[in-house]
Amino acid sequence: MNIPKQITPRKEYMDRVIPFIGKNLIKVFTGQRRVGKSYLMFQIMGHVKEQFPGGKIIYVNKEDLSFSNLKTATDLHDYVISNQDAESKTFVFIDEIQDIENFESALRSLLLYENLDIYCTGSNANLLSSDIAGHLSGRYIEITVYSLSYEEFLQFHSLKDSDTSLNLFLKYGGLPYIKHLPLEDAIVFEYLKNIYNTIVYRDIINRFSIRNTVFLEQLVQFLAANTGSLFSAKKISDFLKSQRTNMAPNQVQTYVQYLVSAFLLHKVARYDLVGKRLFEIGDKFYFENLGSRNARWGYRIEDRRKIMENVVYNHLVFRGYSVKVGVLGDKEIDFIAEKNNEKLYVQVALSLHAEKTMQREFGNLLAIDDNYPKMVVTLDAFDGASYQGVQAIDLRRFLMEAW
Repeated sequence: MNIPKQITPRKEYMDRVIPFIGKNLIKVFTGQRRVGKSYLMFQIMGHVKEQFPGGKIIYVNKEDLSFSNLKTATDLHDYVISNQDAESKTFVFIDEIQDIENFESALRSLLLYENLDIYCTGSNANLLSSDIAGHLSGRYIEITVYSLSYEEFLQFHSLKDSDTSLNLFLKYGGLPYIKHLPLEDAIVFEYLKNIYNTIVYRDIINRFSIRNTVFLEQLVQFLAANTGSLFSAKKISDFLKSQRTNMAPNQVQTYVQYLVSAFLLHKVARYDLVGKRLFEIGDKFYFENLGSRNARWGYRIEDRRKIMENVVYNHLVFRGYSVKVGVLGDKEIDFIAEKNNEKLYVQVALSLHAEKTMQREFGNLLAIDDNYPKMVVTLDAFDGASYQGVQAIDLRRFLMEAW
């Protein structure tokens, strides 16, 4: 097969994959459509060609009509086995594997062949259900691929870090293909709307046989308007009833889960810092790609705080953190980020000019009785001392740091 000649590398992901190349483990890449999973596999293919010159590459792309005959697990298994090189390592790449019926059976069977090194992508968060994961326990690694980070956005678009570049990122988001388009609202938002429609219809409406498509659209609009707000399915249901749309809370919950499973949204639970437990109700929702959110709802000045909070969350998960919303009595901590048994507490504020804002944002963090790092991220440019050990950092600098 021909690997695209010009691929902008995504080093963050390659560094995670390289230690497992050539090992008898299935490498699974999940994430929203068009975030660059296929091109990440192309990068891996290029690496394989350099490091394993005698190896063979098999590439199956379920979005290519050439592979329309591969519909079932048996079809996939037989195709790979008949095309493998029994004398050397064969590297198998399968794009959008969820489009193959009972694909998990094929994966379990192909794992029996030690000369096969298997990679696959999927656009569903439940690609590996608990049942499948049990059968493949210890035999696979899963890596979620996200939209471009701010630093990657600069690299893809050959831009320098500046307020102008940051605004472009906050407006258009991080889908890689945008690098080929003029950065103009009419053009970029039209592209983003088409990608959004593809995700909604292929990965949600068709997959889950949804009939009430009007409600699904209303739900997305509602969550876009209230990005980062605290909601339960009942609160959403009650609001929609006020808008003359009747949908029971359990149905709202199901539809929200569909949006999460397609990686359109991230669902973030609340954590009680005193009781050391997760709350059963009341979650926050953030968009995987801010460009999709802005294309549907608009890029509005009154939403700056919501957009800023969303991009901070996205950066934390891109950096490998597990993120929750913190609750400390009547105080809220925007994000508790955990990685490698370490924590980072983050508050988000548009500005720290107002004394009340400073007291609230710094005060909430200072009320936490531990020694883990704490910071307030703001749009204000600030390069000075911390406040009682809590660091103030501007958004651009935050997004350029590895943390």
